This record gives sequence, C-alpha cells and structure tokens, in this order.
Amino acid sequence: MKLAYSTNGFTQRPLIQAIEEIAQLGYPAVEILADAPHAFPPSKDAPWVPDVIKVLDRLGMEVSNINGNTAIGFFREHTGQISFEPSLCNASQEVRARRLAYTKGCIDFAHTIGASNISITSGMCLPGNPPPSAWGHFLAALTEIMDYAEKKSINVGIECEPGLLVENGDELLEIIRAVGSTRLGANLDLGHAEVGREDIDALLRKLGPRIWNIHLEDIRDRKHYHLIPGEGTMNFAEIMDTLQDIGYERFITIELYTYAHNDVNAAKRSFAYLQPMLKEVMQSEIF
Repeated sequence: MKLAYSTNGFTQRPLIQAIEEIAQLGYPAVEILADAPHAFPPSKDAPWVPDVIKVLDRLGMEVSNINGNTAIGFFREHTGQISFEPSLCNASQEVRARRLAYTKGCIDFAHTIGASNISITSGMCLPGNPPPSAWGHFLAALTEIMDYAEKKSINVGIECEPGLLVENGDELLEIIRAVGSTRLGANLDLGHAEVGREDIDALLRKLGPRIWNIHLEDIRDRKHYHLIPGEGTMNFAEIMDTLQDIGYERFITIELYTYAHNDVNAAKRSFAYLQPMLKEVMQSEIF
C-alpha cells in the first residue's frame, strides 16, 4: 500500500504545479482530476499531456487514479458546487452520450500516461427518472464503457456516494456483478461509507479483490464534509489493519477538495498523520 493525494485538493493551482507540490510533500503517487481546472477535457492528444508525462517521470511519481467523478468542466460558470451531470444514468440519451464520450476520454488519458484505472460515478436520479429506469440507463452505459476499457486494459472503479443512484456497497456489488466485466470494480471512498453508516470492515472484505483505489478523508458525526485525517472520528488504524489483512496492495488516495484554499497544509498534515500508521501496519506483517 502507498499513499497518494488527489489534485482535486489543489484546484487553485495548475495541474503541473499541483503534481510538483504533492511530490515535494513526500507522496509517491498522485490522483489526477479529469475535470476543470486540471485534466479537462480528458484526452490522449491534448497539448498538455506530454508535460504531465514529463513531470511524472522527472519526479518518479505514480498515478493512483484518473478521477472522472465530477463534471463542472462542462459548465461555463464554475460555482464551486460539485456537479455529476451530465451523468451516465440521465434519462436523456444525448446527455448520457456526452458523459460516455468524456469517460472514454478518461480511459484514453489513463492509457497514455500509464495509469491503471479511472473512477466514475453513477450520477443522481433527477426528476422524471426514478431509480429503476436510471439503473437501466447506467447499466447500458457501463456495458459500453467496459467494452472500451477492456480493449485499453484499463480498470474502471465506480465510486458510490450517499444521494447518488449507486450509494452503498451492496448496490455497487450488484452493478459490478450485473455488468460482468473483470475490469469493473470500486473506487471506494471510505468516508462515504462512514456517512452511509456502513460496516467498513465488512465492506472492505466484501469488495476486496475489486477495489482499484481507496479514497480517504476524515468524517465527523457522519456529515459529508471531507476533513483532514485526525480531525474526525474515522478509525484509520482499524482501516489500515483490515486493508493489510485482505492483502490490499494498491493506493490509498487522500481526497480533500474541501481544503483547496489551504492545500499544502492539508496535504502535509495528512501525510504526517497517516504515513507512520501505514508504515507501522506494513512492518507488523513482516514480523
């Protein structure tokens, strides 16, 4: 296991500078936001892609994930509000097609820079699109996405979140099984699981082999607001123990978009809090 930090916590800086800052703080990996103001629209041919590859190579940084969860880049005015539209479960075929093209762009971008996985969300059930119909739209979209991802050898992780169509681990596992692709799995945000009152230990054990990336932040009183690790009530030591026990070897990506106004400090404090804990649990396995 290794720590990574998402550039969605550094959105007041250009992408290249965000990667450099994260590397200087000691992180061996970075998650790249495939949304404004960073890698949007995601593309293998965008003029900034060679610069991303160069800075990753120069710094020896790995990429934990290409974060294709949000879509504020589709809108001319950025209000600071997270947007999941256009989504893959939208009732409009035209709207879904826009998100499908975007998601395929994420897959192409991941393939070009050497990332092994991207993350997506289901979107929300908007008025006139109740869960049964939204589920059908999402399932059809995923089938097309996974056909494309398999050809590029890229894993796709769905991130469940309270309030979305796919909002918990059981629904996530259901859609993974329904699609049937071995490259479809979870971008598992454990803070979301805490908000949704899920049993995190059981969730990790249930999804284990299909977890492509972990999102981590602290949560207090089950309110969905991403806090710096140590400021909430998440039991990180227990989480690390379970991850080690199930043989998880991928990345733990800290996601603190709520601290873009104080990015370096948040990333520094997160590393100082979690890295010793991670090191201790990994060393205990050796002995």
